[in-house]
Amino acid sequence: MIMPTLEFWFDFGSNYSYLSAMRIEALAREQNVDVVWKPFLLGVVFKSLGWETSPFVVQKIKGDYMWRDMARLCEKYGLPWRQPGTFPRTALLPMRVALVGADQGWIAPFAQRMMTMNFAADREIDNVEAVSEVLTELGLDAPAILARALTQDNKLRLRRQTEQAQALKLFGTPSFISAGELFWGNDRLEDALAFAIQKRVSTTG
Repeated sequence: MIMPTLEFWFDFGSNYSYLSAMRIEALAREQNVDVVWKPFLLGVVFKSLGWETSPFVVQKIKGDYMWRDMARLCEKYGLPWRQPGTFPRTALLPMRVALVGADQGWIAPFAQRMMTMNFAADREIDNVEAVSEVLTELGLDAPAILARALTQDNKLRLRRQTEQAQALKLFGTPSFISAGELFWGNDRLEDALAFAIQKRVSTTG
């Protein structure tokens, strides 16, 4: 039987993407759903919508609520948490590296470690030292991967993937897509997985 797939669109600077990134692989494995990780530049999407930064920064009351919500949810899921001193953090280099990870099959552990560095250790992640540290922890050839990530072809891939996100009318992260159906937000992860399974049943039954 062909496994259903679920696209996971995310940005390393997105706090709610952190919650989903840390949970999605285990949940999908339990339900035999294949996760396709899709990094894209959320800041580009925000600018196209007329925002220079995250709505959580623009609307302070909403931002204050979000930080309390994150603390509650991390406690609920048993995830480490420290409110970042800088938000949203830029993550252009990790995003480019993540594309290489998607090709080579290590994007999930890489993304989880980068997210943890941002949202549990409150460290800057958009630099060679941080990315190399994570790649080395994974037993990977950091210099070779960084060289590939910084090629013009790979930079263009990230730009095009961001354009694809815009064409799909994504407006925030995390976003999940299965069989053309969009689910937005960490609290819709389980619904998105259920939909992917439902579509498999309906198309094979």
